[in-house]
Amino acid sequence: MDFNIKTMAEYAAEGKAPEVLFWVGCAGSFDDRAKKITKAFCKILNKIGVEFAVLGQEESCTGDPAKRAGNEFVFQMMALTNIEVLNAYEVKKIVTACPHCFNTLKNEYPSLGGHFDVVHHTQFLKTLMEEGRLKIEGGAFKGKKITFHDPCYLGRANDEYEAPRMLLEKLDAELVEMKRCKTNGLCCGAGGAQMFKEPEKGNKDINIERTEEALSFEPKVIATGCPFCNTMMTDGVKHFNKNTEVAVKDIVELLAEADDL
Repeated sequence: MDFNIKTMAEYAAEGKAPEVLFWVGCAGSFDDRAKKITKAFCKILNKIGVEFAVLGQEESCTGDPAKRAGNEFVFQMMALTNIEVLNAYEVKKIVTACPHCFNTLKNEYPSLGGHFDVVHHTQFLKTLMEEGRLKIEGGAFKGKKITFHDPCYLGRANDEYEAPRMLLEKLDAELVEMKRCKTNGLCCGAGGAQMFKEPEKGNKDINIERTEEALSFEPKVIATGCPFCNTMMTDGVKHFNKNTEVAVKDIVELLAEADDL
């Protein structure tokens, strides 16, 4: 990165507060593929002058995988630790590129004392676009066929379908919808802590089924809004030996590429 990303601790030392806290999440911090999504999002925010900060070493897992796997005790320990840190910095607004973090921070932290305005990165960018702060050009994706895979925790769990699509439409691409989309979307197979275990025996893995549906439209890009979905769809594309023909990219990566960042 050719610019410095400040932590909440650094802002606090200056007696200031950023416009928004970027919750990076486990995938965005440690997974090599998801790190590219993190970098793309930071580049966009930096370019348009949004003051943001990260927690850095003070950020911990939201506890989502533990809760989904049935360990409520571990979830609450993680959540209470994070809430203590966030409240100490008097954090008001949080943006995250992970729908799992988004869902947990937004819907499950309030009952434990964590009351924050939490938005998904596509919602945040849509707002910036509507305010005129973010301008999106079609660029390299003009006329290219893109299909969007709805993340379960963004779509069906939180009823957000329009923000990602509005951003994709601004790329001047040809947006094609899969048969199972929006409220009828099909999971990539990684939700509910399934990301961290082998699938049960069956005739076909869910991510293969979902990728097959996406590839039937012969898209140039399968767009995602979740690092887990990105991994599962990428594995699906590799399964069909289409990884040289079809790219799997997060929406912010597409926006960053269109802007040549």
